[in-house]
Formats: sequence, C-alpha cells, structure tokens
Amino acid sequence: MDERRNAEHFLDLIQKSRKGKFKLYIGMIAGVGKTYRMLQEAHILLEDGINVRIGYIETHHRKETIALLEGIPVIPRRKIFYKGKELEELDVQTIINLHPEVVIIDELAHSNVEGSKNEKRWQDVMEILEAGINVISAVNVQHIESLNEDIRKITSINVSERIPDKIVTMADEVVNIDLSADDLITRLKEGKIYPEDKIQPALSNFFKTEHILQLRELALKEVASHVLKKVDDEMPSSKPWLHKNFMACIGSNGKKANNIIRKTARLANYYSGEWYVLYVQTPQERAEKIALDNQKKLINSFKMAVELGGQVIQLKHKNIPMTILEQAIKKNVSTVCIGMPYISRWRVFTHINSYKKILRELKKEGIDLIILS
Repeated sequence: MDERRNAEHFLDLIQKSRKGKFKLYIGMIAGVGKTYRMLQEAHILLEDGINVRIGYIETHHRKETIALLEGIPVIPRRKIFYKGKELEELDVQTIINLHPEVVIIDELAHSNVEGSKNEKRWQDVMEILEAGINVISAVNVQHIESLNEDIRKITSINVSERIPDKIVTMADEVVNIDLSADDLITRLKEGKIYPEDKIQPALSNFFKTEHILQLRELALKEVASHVLKKVDDEMPSSKPWLHKNFMACIGSNGKKANNIIRKTARLANYYSGEWYVLYVQTPQERAEKIALDNQKKLINSFKMAVELGGQVIQLKHKNIPMTILEQAIKKNVSTVCIGMPYISRWRVFTHINSYKKILRELKKEGIDLIILS
C-alpha cells in the first residue's frame, strides 16, 4: 500500500512538472489595463527569444491596445456559424498543435458558443495548461464565483459569466492591475474605455466612484490572500498553518444555498482546507413535494459547489440537526456553516431541545458553528 501511495505521489509530481505555468492578471473593473499589460509582457518575452503567440485578445477597439498587437504572432481564431451568424472562438486544438512556449488568452470568464467542446474559456485554458503550454490570462474581480453575491450588493448587477475560485488558486502567479478611481473615470471620459455613446451610462452605473472603490478593495484583498497562501505553501514557518475543514449545510432555497456555498468556499480556500456541502432531504422535501424549479436550483447549487472544489453529500433523514452532527464528526469537520434560519427552520433546530443538544455536542467535539447572514 505504501509503495502504491509513493508511486502515485511521484506520478503526481511528474504530471505537475509537465503542466504549463499559469499567470493571471486581476483587475477591479474594465479599462484598468489588463490586456495592455499582457501585450506589454508578450513584447518583453519576444525580445528575450521566447516563442509567444496570441490565442485570443479582445481590444475593445482601444487604440493603445491595438497598437501593441503589432509584432506579436497571432493564432487564428476558430470560426463558428451560430444562429445565422459567424462567430469566433479560441482555437484550442490549433494552439496545442503549434505548442508555443507562451500563449496570451484574454477574457477568461467568457462563455463559449453553444456546441463548443468546452462550455467556458477557463476550461479551454485548463486543457492548454495540461498540454504543457504556459498561459497568461486576465479576469475582473466581479467574475470570481464566490464574490458573486458581494458584487451584486455593490453594483445591483448579477454577473452571469464567472470562474470557479479554484482557477485563481491554481495560478502560479496572480498580479493585480490597480488604478485610482479618479484616473479610471478620467480614462472613461476621454473615451479610452468605451465608445462615446456608452460613457454616460457607464458613469451612472458600474463606474460610480463608490462602486469602483469597493471593487478595488475586493481585488486587492483577493490578490493579497493569494500571495499569503502561496507564501505559506512554499515557505512554511516554524508554526504549522492551521488547516480547517468546513461543511456548508443547505436547504432547497437556491439563492440562500448558493450564498452559503460561496462563503464556505472562500473560508475553506483561505485555510487550505477541504469542504463539503450537506443537503438533508426531509420527508417534507421529497422530490414529489417540492417544486420542479426548486429541484433545478438545488442541482445547480450542487454543480456550483463541485466547480468551487467542494464535495456534495446528499442524505435522507427527518432529523436535520442530528444528521449535521453525525456528518461533521464523520468527515472530521472543524467548522459547520449554516444560513440564518427562518422561524420554521429554527423550530426544527429547537424541537425537543435538539438545538441545545447539537450545540453541546459540537462544543464537545471541538467543532465551530458559523451562522452566515
């Protein structure tokens, strides 16, 4: 058994060494200069004799960005006819066949045209990295899955194109492209971000100063957290880092469940721990008793949890608190995360004093309970 474990560990090391390196630029909002910086880096690498190609760049018709394209070899995009229109997508197979040392791929959170091999561009990038090609890419902080609810509260906009947090975590290098709110608004007014007809709507919505400042804070925190985690992984201190395992407990309320999942995922990621999503189906929540729409939302919640790196546990039981306790002990969980219960849900916890008993048992086992807003 030890020999097999050692062999599997060695194979894992070999596979990691074969993978390409991944550099990710993160910005707080459109127009801070992520694409511009990637192209600048491409020119520097070319001067050093590195085989760099552009896989996909979105210039947004910005003159400064277009000027930087000159001199960098471009891999033609794949043309797709969809609903009577000719569209262009990243050509993953051609990139793998040409096998440049470094490929520049913009718009990491982009959703591919229906019928593409992969649903999302970040999945294309994973495939290219697996082929041993180094990738430089970029994304805005509002596209990070676990921050979706925070972004919605700040901007009142639900960002539909998102990447799992694990994509940021697995990046070998994460760089924040920062710009003050005043400088960004000046760039917008000068027409360096959007065409003239879109400037005023942008100023009235996403590009409000208070929105920019809050998004800037999120981006800085995201990159700082990544750097601290990398330092801990690569330069362990004399004090061992506390690794925690988390369990998110959800019901069939899709919006609330997703919020609990995102927050638990961020906690687990920060502590480099494993995490689980527990759904206990009571007799009142049998498939034939809950609406089809809620069933679909539940399935989507499970899918999101897996994409964020969690493991889903589905059980049938009439006693939710006892099931939570049993699974927390079984999975060696350090922290249980639940949502603020509705009154009806709270009665489930307090039924025959089970809530007090659960708290007592959790304390006895050294398990923390977090009630998420």
